[in-house]
Amino acid sequence: MSTASPGAPAAPPSFPQRLGHPAPLWMLFMTEFWERFAFYGIRWALALYVVAQFYDGSGEGQAPAGKLYGAYLALVYAGAIFGGYVADKILGYQRSIMVGAVIMAAGLFMIAIPNEQVFKLGLATVIVGNGMFKPIISTLVGKLYAQGDERRDSGFTIFYMGINCGAFVAPIVTQILAKKVFGIESMPAYKVVFIASGVGMLLSFLWFWFGRGQLKGIGMPQVGHEGLGRILAVAIGALCAIPAFYFLLTIDASQLQWYVLTPMFLALCVLILVEGFKEGRVARDKAIAMLLIFLFNVLFWCFFEQAGSSFTFLADQIVNRDIGMHGLFQALAGEATFPNAWFQSVNSVAIITLAPIVAWIWVKMGKANPSIPRKFGLGIIFNGLAFLLLVYALSSLVAPDTGKIPFWTLFAVYWIQSVGELCLSPIGLSMTTKLAPVRLVGFGMGGWFLSTGIGNNLSGLFAAEASGEGGMTVASAHAAYTSGFWILLIGGVVLFLIAPLIQKLMHGVK
Repeated sequence: MSTASPGAPAAPPSFPQRLGHPAPLWMLFMTEFWERFAFYGIRWALALYVVAQFYDGSGEGQAPAGKLYGAYLALVYAGAIFGGYVADKILGYQRSIMVGAVIMAAGLFMIAIPNEQVFKLGLATVIVGNGMFKPIISTLVGKLYAQGDERRDSGFTIFYMGINCGAFVAPIVTQILAKKVFGIESMPAYKVVFIASGVGMLLSFLWFWFGRGQLKGIGMPQVGHEGLGRILAVAIGALCAIPAFYFLLTIDASQLQWYVLTPMFLALCVLILVEGFKEGRVARDKAIAMLLIFLFNVLFWCFFEQAGSSFTFLADQIVNRDIGMHGLFQALAGEATFPNAWFQSVNSVAIITLAPIVAWIWVKMGKANPSIPRKFGLGIIFNGLAFLLLVYALSSLVAPDTGKIPFWTLFAVYWIQSVGELCLSPIGLSMTTKLAPVRLVGFGMGGWFLSTGIGNNLSGLFAAEASGEGGMTVASAHAAYTSGFWILLIGGVVLFLIAPLIQKLMHGVK
């Protein structure tokens, strides 16, 4: 395969094999590791920083901080739809990744400037860069494997572990830098968090720059599109897009949902269905199945992505983080209690630990292996079980003297959610490359991330409910998380019931 242009499926080049997979997989693994280091490095700090910097630490700032965080994440993933189109039609995958990495790094350095307008402008810049990077590197992973290669799902699982290795290291490193090296617990140096993440993004760019030759032409521009003029045109387009995303960050999250994200999703559905109809009945059915699963993907991420918003405030105010750890732990963290930031690494530890186990279970089940829709249903149900544990903790385990719930409850919530994530997210990446119309694979991957983005924006609105008007309380969290449990439970059961219909539309894709 000499170009990234979508067309008839072609066998990939003959790659050297490393640990049973094409060698470029490991280069993409590390490129994604550093990009995720950058992305998750700021995750724990964003909402806390907004409250501290722009609301003087008042609890009234929690709801708007949660909404801003959700809107930022939503637009990060919604931007992927444009990035997918740019890569498919204009730049090619390799150039899109490199241009996106540079833009993201610039945005991460900008948010270190303590000015609300510059902060939001920096977030807008990160959004534009991530849209050109995130969906494309996942698409390249799919292009390393021939159609029908049984290693594809395990390859995506390995790649997903790269994501989580970066996500694990980032909160620990940035928390130590912000609170131990350059700041203190009561006055963290948040700008150091953002600068360190910018450096991580530059490392991602360099890793791909020096390693892209391993791809043997996969992801190069289409014939006739090799000129530098296209890079300049995309750069100018990105500069024009940044103010637009800045504006979207300034409007209310509910307006963003109904007037921007929902119309975008509907337009994407129409484009994918039109392309599917052009390619024939099988392609049409696959496109319909993919879009149905996208809807349930929205539901999952709406509640999963509380980690950077309501769960952060929950850990800060309602979870007893004094678990008696001293010595080396205290020396590293700079405090005797479990750092709030380190909760962001729990999910990654769980993914790294459980991913091989879950993959082994799927293989061991053989013909009894659940279908893709049923795996998605399991993911949603496990997410619901995590919320059920929180509901129980907030109703029955609140200590009368401190008004806080035990540390282990939130720790366990992240592990339970991680099981659900493993049932859904890596499978979803692989599924999209199999079900999307052949000519719009990058665009289809953008659709996967757009559905994730819609869920993330809804997560911000949900987090605002959990925080209430004056800041999170046990009562406000309990009411919101109870609603979350029932919504997830009903959604998971419905998906289980209609799974056979969706599987039929997939025409044998597993």
